[in-house]
Amino acid sequence: MRALFVGGMVDNSELDLDAAQPPAHYPENTGAGRPRYRLHHIGEHNSDGEIAYVVYAAPELADYEVERIASERGYPRRFDATPALVTS
Repeated sequence: MRALFVGGMVDNSELDLDAAQPPAHYPENTGAGRPRYRLHHIGEHNSDGEIAYVVYAAPELADYEVERIASERGYPRRFDATPALVTS
């Protein structure tokens, strides 16, 4: 699955995750007690329901702002996926 980042120091960055399920925060263990990024939503392939991408957002960003930015960047279209909000 592809991890996509919105906001913060690595805004608009991407990386591959080799996991069956995405971690709730990235990086998982910062040692500082405050996660740098939180899992915001998961995009599942329209054809098979597998996870295509995940969006991590800076903690200070509001949900509507993350959704707006992800939509502008075309993540659902790019990955042929349907996004689902992650509730924490």
